[in-house]
Amino acid sequence: MSVAVVLFTSDLRVHDQPVLRAALDGAEEVVPLFVRDPGIAAAGFDAPNRRAFLADCLASLDTALSERGGRLVIRSGEPAEQVCRVVRESGARQVHVAAGVSRYATRREERLRTELTAAGATLTVHDAVVTAVPPGQLAPAGSDHFAVFTPYFHRWDETGRRAVTAAPGSVRVPRIGGEPLPERGAVEGVSPGLAEGGEEVARERLAAWLADGIEWYEDRHDDLAGDATSRLSPYLHFGCLSPVELVDRARRERGAGAAAFVRPLAWRDFHHQVLAARPASAWSDYRPRGDHWRTDAREISAWREGRTGYPVIDAAMRQLAYEGWMHNRGRLLVASFLTKTLYADWRVGARHFLDLLVDGDLANNQLNWQWTAGTGTDTRPNRVLNPLTQAKRFDAHGDYVRRWVPELAGVAGAAVHQPWLLDARDRDRLGYPDPIVDLAEGRDRFSRARGLVFRR
Repeated sequence: MSVAVVLFTSDLRVHDQPVLRAALDGAEEVVPLFVRDPGIAAAGFDAPNRRAFLADCLASLDTALSERGGRLVIRSGEPAEQVCRVVRESGARQVHVAAGVSRYATRREERLRTELTAAGATLTVHDAVVTAVPPGQLAPAGSDHFAVFTPYFHRWDETGRRAVTAAPGSVRVPRIGGEPLPERGAVEGVSPGLAEGGEEVARERLAAWLADGIEWYEDRHDDLAGDATSRLSPYLHFGCLSPVELVDRARRERGAGAAAFVRPLAWRDFHHQVLAARPASAWSDYRPRGDHWRTDAREISAWREGRTGYPVIDAAMRQLAYEGWMHNRGRLLVASFLTKTLYADWRVGARHFLDLLVDGDLANNQLNWQWTAGTGTDTRPNRVLNPLTQAKRFDAHGDYVRRWVPELAGVAGAAVHQPWLLDARDRDRLGYPDPIVDLAEGRDRFSRARGLVFRR
């Protein structure tokens, strides 16, 4: 009886799952395999929030497979070694995996191919599983990737995509041993408000978003207090949702909201194609600016703890600590504040985000940080986001600040964003810190460092 192995990585789903579909089409039995890779922890990516969310995702995937007569096989160890072991135990001759874009993922694929060839098995790597458009499919003349989003988006938007595939009706798994599923409750240090993971929850969230949310996305997606984004990014990161299906279903909706929602999905693909072409940009400047970053431990600590004295910045950082997630507008604000107002290295912020964000994706996290720091693909690399101006625009009534900064819950009017306007006695009573830096001073320091002249 022919057997194939499906190595699940960042594609933990059964709906629109080309890797699983190809394995089922090519063999009578399939081993759905997930390898708990110690290399992920060694590289610093096994953060508690993602580990807990992953446990939910694996349990959900196992349930979906069980409903179809199968089960998920868990192993621990170096991926190529464990896959080859499963190949020997099951008699499989085919292994299927989704294509990755990071240097770690491509090296994993290379070792898999080498080890499987020696074992007499073949490896098939599938594109358009983790992204809607494969990273290397689109490129401008004279380059291997797009360095600016807008021309990339125009090409991406008119590019055809593979058809969405249905979930399989049955999955037949040979007799083979595995380890128990990891348990979310066994993970320590998890953010108290971390969302539940897994494909079932993801599809429920998607259905609710398409029914009552996407219509208003264009007008409300920057509203910090309104919390009107889809919150689907963690499920995309773990592959509980297919980006191809998400684009397809969004495009079936009418109106500007649906069109606007597709754009961040294109941004996600854009960053993946940049990282695929320039793997070093995960930790090195994509476009070096000659920065000599400051390393003020007190300021960086205040930023991490949400104690900068700028309420909208502190609200966003506290949301991150509590939920393991942050509103996209908040991400832009705190990144600009760290890199351009405090003039601290973007890698400090990117590392902190990876320590907490449940959707901490190497391509999107690192390259969004570089975009904001001005060392990435932003065509206006020296823009500085003023937290006061931004707060008045995107948290006009202060509700977002009051939600996440309880010291300011009773403050009315403009003082919720500028508590230093209160008299000294009221400030002392609140127990909220004074600003750690003057905005004008920070802007001048940044302009001098970059050799710029700003007109006031």
